[in-house]
Amino acid sequence: MFRGTGTAVVTPFRDGAVDYGSFERFLNWQIESGVEFLVVLGTTGESPAITAAEREEIIAFSLRVAAGRVPVVIGTGTNSTAHSVELSRQAEKLGAQGVLVVTPYYNKPPQEGLYRHFKAVAEAMALPVIIYNVPGRTGVNILPETVRRLSAIGNIAAIKEAAGDAAQIDTLVRLVKKERPDFSILSGNDDQAFLLVNSGGDGVISVLSNVMPRETSDMIRLALAGDVSGARSLHHRMFPLMKDLFAETNPIPVKYAVSRLGYCRNELRLPLVEASERCRGIVDASMKECGVAL
Repeated sequence: MFRGTGTAVVTPFRDGAVDYGSFERFLNWQIESGVEFLVVLGTTGESPAITAAEREEIIAFSLRVAAGRVPVVIGTGTNSTAHSVELSRQAEKLGAQGVLVVTPYYNKPPQEGLYRHFKAVAEAMALPVIIYNVPGRTGVNILPETVRRLSAIGNIAAIKEAAGDAAQIDTLVRLVKKERPDFSILSGNDDQAFLLVNSGGDGVISVLSNVMPRETSDMIRLALAGDVSGARSLHHRMFPLMKDLFAETNPIPVKYAVSRLGYCRNELRLPLVEASERCRGIVDASMKECGVAL
């Protein structure tokens, strides 16, 4: 299920409320552009700033728009195991096809705590679980050996690996794929996705594909098919934007870029703020260099 490109979608806002009209147009564009699945209410979707009532409505709305055309994965991870279980069960009840569960942030559990956390979430429901490893945000790194242990649990189906460590990616592939070939290893960093797939991984959960969905999904499909030259050409073409969408904290630059394409307003919720003038200039120049029509 989780092979190819999944877009970690932005959440459009208008005057402080979720802009469902823009969200529908944006999700349809993503699906029609060829991405394999959608990730809703992740970091890029500003999940920490979403209310409980909005969360249920956003999940139900996303599933209605997708209408079975692609799987919809919901971000349900928190730094409380019980709360992560609660949100994951909610996503399952509403009809989601999977959950993305970030490593618990701030409280910095040891590897055994991480193992028990993900095991508890997985055993509380039947949905596939994607582990999300992003130590730059959470302050904790789930090690390949712990992922290998977790891969023995049937519905722990994938990892979004965003540690930024090429050696860790290769270790994951070597340790996990040998025992669990169907376990998906997905890049959480766009600039490493080409390298990850060519190391034996399965795709990307992408920020870039909010702006270049067709090109991102084409790059991954070519890489998975063994067309290294074709995939590399797209990787190099998109590389400036891969980097510059992180000129400020995600999702500040990508929300601005999506607004430039006309799919949402450039509106975020505090404590995030709109892109600075400097950031806007960087993103505009990078979109132009990458051939994105403005």
